[in-house]
Formats: sequence, structure tokens, C-alpha cells
Amino acid sequence: MVAEVRPDYPTEWATINAVATKLGIGTAETLRTWVRQAQIDEGNRPGRSTEEAAELKRLRRENAELRRANEILKAASAFFAAELDRPHTHS
Repeated sequence: MVAEVRPDYPTEWATINAVATKLGIGTAETLRTWVRQAQIDEGNRPGRSTEEAAELKRLRRENAELRRANEILKAASAFFAAELDRPHTHS
């Protein structure tokens, strides 16, 4: 899905601008971004693919969740260790 420069448009940007207008897309920059991302996803341009970005986002979320769980476990461990160290009186 590479944006091609047609004879009636002198540049790729002019083509993107015209297509964005015809499709009613907010800005030509939005369409340009989509075109660039499609080029990356197709392997025609270097960069992070949509799939890679989604996986990175998922891994970051999972990492944050594991860090929170680890902090909770550390706090619980410290609490129970302190309980074991306290002298207990039997009534």
C-alpha cells in the first residue's frame, strides 16, 4: 500500500492531501501516518510494526503488574517475618 505519485499530483504529499480530502479524513497528516505504518507493516519501511507495538504494550503492562505483585509479596513477607520474630506470650 505504498502511496504512489500520480501524474495529476506532483508529490506524494499532494497525493495524500487530495486523498485525505476526498475521503473526509481529518488531516492529511493522519493519512500520511497510516500510509507510513502500512509501509512498515508490509516490510517496505524500517520501524516498529503494529504487531510489535501491540506486543511491547502488552509486555509493559504485564511487567508493571508483576512489579506490583512483587511489591505486595515483599510487604507480606516482611510482615510475616516480623510476626515470627515477636515473642509470644501464652495465656
